[in-house]
Amino acid sequence: MLVSIITPCLNSERTIRQTIESVLHQTYKNIEYIIVDGGSTDGTVEIIKEYMPQFGGRMRYVSEKDKGIYDAMNKGLRMSRGQLIGIINSDDYYERDAVESILRHMAGDRHQVVYGYCRFLQHNCGTAIRKDGHENLPRRMIPHPTCFVTRKTYCDFGMFLTAFRIVGDYELMLRYYKTGKVRFIQAGRVIATYRMGGASAGGFTERETAAVKYYHGVISFWDMAKCLISGI
Repeated sequence: MLVSIITPCLNSERTIRQTIESVLHQTYKNIEYIIVDGGSTDGTVEIIKEYMPQFGGRMRYVSEKDKGIYDAMNKGLRMSRGQLIGIINSDDYYERDAVESILRHMAGDRHQVVYGYCRFLQHNCGTAIRKDGHENLPRRMIPHPTCFVTRKTYCDFGMFLTAFRIVGDYELMLRYYKTGKVRFIQAGRVIATYRMGGASAGGFTERETAAVKYYHGVISFWDMAKCLISGI
């Protein structure tokens, strides 16, 4: 099975090398790697070009201005050819056997999200392992860096909504979950490491999350309004 991995990035020269290395050294080799750069002005593109020969034709990239991270992810999805697709941001990285572990847990369903545990890494504060399961999606997101989604799921139930700046991944997974037609499977092991402290931190994330929950009928209008007003 061909697995596509997509990395959206912008001015990521400080961290993207580790991301690329984690894809390059996967124990499972039938992978195409797509990097969608938003027009970086630092050394990001030079690093990407440096690694291209090591992938032996299995790596492609585009560098142009986009409309945000979810627009970049959608662009990568349209470029991809794999039957199973993972998305790893340019400041995160996979375990060496991440793809192999995910494939081991796949079922025969056409509509699947296979995901695992995520190591959260915060500078000077150590690490923590998140094991959130999909049963709690109405309350909180599962670790998106660990998620692999079948192509058929994207085709039949849609891609990322670009109206969201921070929580488009949560909206996508909650949308899939609410259909009742997508099978979620948790691999009981660490799949990826996520560096904390990026764009997803802060009160704006909470307000967007409340809007998503209201949109999908998880909370009432008044609960959403209270969150928007208070910023909690």
